[in-house]
Amino acid sequence: MAITAQDVKALREMTGVGMMDCKKALAASDGDMDKAVEWLREKGLAASAKKAGRIAAEGMAYAAVINGVGVVVEVNAETDFVGKNEKFVDFVKGVAATVVDCAPADLDALMECKYNGTDLTVIQQQQEMVLVIGENIKIRRFARFADGVSVPYIHAGGKIGVLVNLEVTGGIDATEIGKDMAMQIAALNPRFLDKSQVTQEVLDEEKKILLAQMANDPKMASKPDQVKEKIVMGKLNKFYSENCLLQQTFVKDNEVTVEQYMNAAAKKLGGTVALKDAVRFEKGEGIEKKQENFAEEIAKLAQ
Repeated sequence: MAITAQDVKALREMTGVGMMDCKKALAASDGDMDKAVEWLREKGLAASAKKAGRIAAEGMAYAAVINGVGVVVEVNAETDFVGKNEKFVDFVKGVAATVVDCAPADLDALMECKYNGTDLTVIQQQQEMVLVIGENIKIRRFARFADGVSVPYIHAGGKIGVLVNLEVTGGIDATEIGKDMAMQIAALNPRFLDKSQVTQEVLDEEKKILLAQMANDPKMASKPDQVKEKIVMGKLNKFYSENCLLQQTFVKDNEVTVEQYMNAAAKKLGGTVALKDAVRFEKGEGIEKKQENFAEEIAKLAQ
């Protein structure tokens, strides 16, 4: 039976085992998925498969600069306790180092890279960690900046990881500027870095909402359209100041925007700084967490 890449991918998603081992399992099982899973378990490769379906929404976000390359990763575990485990933290740092060294194109490529300092692939090392720690562990996402000047910031021991990437001229040290911007991103989580990134679609949607609000307000509904348009434009400026990093009020000095602070601080140092990119990872963001019912758990134990 011909074994397709889709079969290999499906088996990998079921078991969390590496691509090559999944391919071998399918070949040894004539493409039978159930037999392939059994084959992997017999080989001890899918010992962590049962844990793979459990929700992992804790863990940590980690950001660093390694050999001049900026990296930010999120690795999830099931409990906050494991997120503080020294072995788990070391694993996360190893993942970051692997991203720097391997420069993977995406998460699938990362899982096939050699884990930093070992002969194991990243997915094999992840499986080892599942066995050692006893929880489902999952590398969720990463970002890597090879160019420019990157500045990392980790908030609350890994609750949030931010990586800011700057273009710096004049040979100045922009670390403090980058860190201040990263802390702003961690605190306020702007939707956009600059107002130039706001699409027309987003603006049209905001405008539609604002016009609907005025239509439902007896005091505003009777105003001429040109007056409403001016009010909308004024409110859109407020939208920029709330949702775009560079247009936000700087948290350390509410007299200036982040962009004004960045430019002034760089000029004072004798150079210039421009924001190229930034990434913010918050652990468990968007993952539906398991709701524990402690009364039920105690009742089960008492039986």
